[in-house]
Order: sequence, then C-alpha cells, then structure tokens
Amino acid sequence: MSKAFDFASDLEESIRAAAIAGRTIYTGISATECEECGDDIPEGRRNAVKGVKLCTACAERVALVKQGVRRA
Repeated sequence: MSKAFDFASDLEESIRAAAIAGRTIYTGISATECEECGDDIPEGRRNAVKGVKLCTACAERVALVKQGVRRA
C-alpha cells in the first residue's frame, strides 16, 4: 500500500514541477496598453505584475489556451 502512496506523491511532485516550470515570468517595464486587444492596463496591475504586457482578460484567455481549453 505504501508503494501506491509513494507513486502518487512522486506523480504529484512531478506535475507541480512541470506547472511551475511552465509559468509566465514577467520582468522589465510594464506596458500601458495590452498587446493583444489594445485596452489600457490598469496601474494596479502594472504595479503588481512587473513587465506585464496583457490586460487581465487577455492574460486569462492566453492561460486557458495554454491549458488546451477551446472557446467558441
């Protein structure tokens, strides 16, 4: 039984490591306008996420596309 728990723990750890490695890391100067839609990026978002290039809506859409989610 402990082998199953060890396997599950190892699998969870490898999935977590892959998710961490695939995350977007923003650095640099934040854009004032979204590169996708052209809408203004709020100052709060620019301060919170250094080097941000996308508005919240576009960033969420891009994240869903990376996960393989398709929208109509």
